[in-house]
Amino acid sequence: MLKHRNEYSLGLIFGFSSYILWGLFPLYWPLLEPANPLEIVSHRAVWTLVFCVIVLALTRQLASTLNVMRNSKTLAGLFATTSLISINWITYIWATNNGHVVEAALGYYINPLIIIGLGVFLLHEKLRKAQWVAVGLGAIGVTILTIDYGRLPWIAISLAVSWGLYGFIKKKLNLGALEGLTIETLLSLIPYGFYLVYLGNNGTGQFGHGFLLTTLLICAGAVTAIPLLLFNGATTRLPYSTIGLLQYITPTITFIIGVWVRHEEMSSARWFGFVVIWLALFALGTDLVRSSRAIDNRIAQ
Repeated sequence: MLKHRNEYSLGLIFGFSSYILWGLFPLYWPLLEPANPLEIVSHRAVWTLVFCVIVLALTRQLASTLNVMRNSKTLAGLFATTSLISINWITYIWATNNGHVVEAALGYYINPLIIIGLGVFLLHEKLRKAQWVAVGLGAIGVTILTIDYGRLPWIAISLAVSWGLYGFIKKKLNLGALEGLTIETLLSLIPYGFYLVYLGNNGTGQFGHGFLLTTLLICAGAVTAIPLLLFNGATTRLPYSTIGLLQYITPTITFIIGVWVRHEEMSSARWFGFVVIWLALFALGTDLVRSSRAIDNRIAQ
């Protein structure tokens, strides 16, 4: 019992730490300017690969990770996830460095609703009543924000869809978080590596043009991988329902940064749209807890 409690406590520490670090990302990426979003993502991918290879080598998992690439079906799936995570990273960094932090937060608020939609359309899952309520409220909230923005919140939708599809495919592949990230960054090494070489030859890249900026670009690898490792440690120790509720920490911190640190505009209609989405997430969270308890009771019986 004591061991189980200690594992649960450690899982909570890992979970809170990972989601808090992800939520603080909007404070990090602006530090890498004047590097453009594509240059930042290129460095992020390259140095993440270096970090992951070091960790895998130290834990003697490097050979087994590379062997995964021998499976053509798995490799095709990883090419897809590499494209999706690239879209997600570029969109997110562009948004945070161009005054759209609140809309980036919106993307991760509506992500659970996108995941539900993927379950319905791709897996033909049936929704419970509370899930229908959540989806309906989410659609209303996005509609309100669309009218207020005068356009579709394309940043939020791009982030939510790319991350939702990324998670969907990764779940099908059933790979470890670190192993999957290593192969994804390896697959993206050629285009991103060539781009960085191109910038270096033209003298337009920011790497090497200042000790602090160069150090921050290198650290982008650790900044990317460490929260993922913490998250992986949390998922092996916590119930699914707890992970599901903890995920709202990240967009909440991002939202706070956007509104009260970056002072992005929040009209009355925009506030109302977010409140409707928060109600949708409350309905979804309540359903998640109830369904988890029902499963636990059935197992106990």
